[in-house]
Amino acid sequence: MSSIRVRAQLSDGVTNVRALISHPMETGQRTDSGGNTIPAHYITEVKAKVRDREILTANWGPSISRNPYLSFQFEGASSGDTLELSWVDNNGDSDSTQVQIR
Repeated sequence: MSSIRVRAQLSDGVTNVRALISHPMETGQRTDSGGNTIPAHYITEVKAKVRDREILTANWGPSISRNPYLSFQFEGASSGDTLELSWVDNNGDSDSTQVQIR
């Protein structure tokens, strides 16, 4: 199961994308109950593609909140096109998902 939940809706030539990403987004500055530093673990890059065309690249860091919500709009897609949304974090982990634009 993907860590990304995404919807993409086309209205008057503009595609509205809303995504919720399940990720701890730890800064590396907090400590646990034993006083040990919790290691940094955060998303560094989010990408969105439609028809092999990159429409968004977001470079993130430790200041983004846990389970981040991302919303953006773009033009040039058609109903039925596939949107691919992916992320990579500072530990090298990654995830991606695809959704049909409606």
